[in-house]
Amino acid sequence: MNMFSLAGRRALVTGSGQGIGLALAQALGAAGATVVLNGRDAAKLEQAAGALRAEGIAVECATFDVTDQAAVIAGVARIEAEGGPIDILVNNAGIQRRAPLEDFAAETWREVMRTNLDSVFFVAQAVARHMIPRKQGKIINICSVQSQLGRPSIAPYAASKGAVKMLTQGMCADWAKHGLQTNGIAPGYFATPMNQALVDDPAFSDWLCKRTPAGRWGRVEELGGAAVFLASAASSFVNGQIIYVDGGMTSVV
Repeated sequence: MNMFSLAGRRALVTGSGQGIGLALAQALGAAGATVVLNGRDAAKLEQAAGALRAEGIAVECATFDVTDQAAVIAGVARIEAEGGPIDILVNNAGIQRRAPLEDFAAETWREVMRTNLDSVFFVAQAVARHMIPRKQGKIINICSVQSQLGRPSIAPYAASKGAVKMLTQGMCADWAKHGLQTNGIAPGYFATPMNQALVDDPAFSDWLCKRTPAGRWGRVEELGGAAVFLASAASSFVNGQIIYVDGGMTSVV
């Protein structure tokens, strides 16, 4: 099992103050990595860090806005200079905005794209510039079942996550020759703060459980295994792939 160990590694996880990001940070930390939590709310990050430290996980915090390229470049440089090399990057930060496409405001479209897509480019590029000279690094981009499937009222979100899927493959095309492995995890429907309104909607939950072969919502801790695999030596020849952790949703009609 040593090939799954992350001992001695440092992992930056964006959008990790709660939900999926925090669960992924916990999984990487439990496998031995030092985790760097990122977000815009310093107080929320410190609260999350305290919970992880209580489990014996080594944690650092890096507060910067992943939609601001200058802030990203400075934040990544600071982590590298003060803490040490970033060996693993998880691009998790994301938002959801719902509205009929014909009514979707242009500024809200841009907000979704800045957060879900631009940030992946900004952070991955900044981190890769440090990884490439070292000839090694792991990048994990959080995609979605909406990287492959559409649903009413979330077309911009689906467009952003479809783009993240293709950007992941493009990163593989450019960076694999430098020793980097870039892959994606595509969660299905997980009970998170971002999805709380859907979790609380009996009609939607009933539809979801019938649509998903596993018959239930996912639990955020169920994403940890895929993250540890892609972050570890166990996936040394896995590149440009998207792992769907969705209870079978994308496998059936």
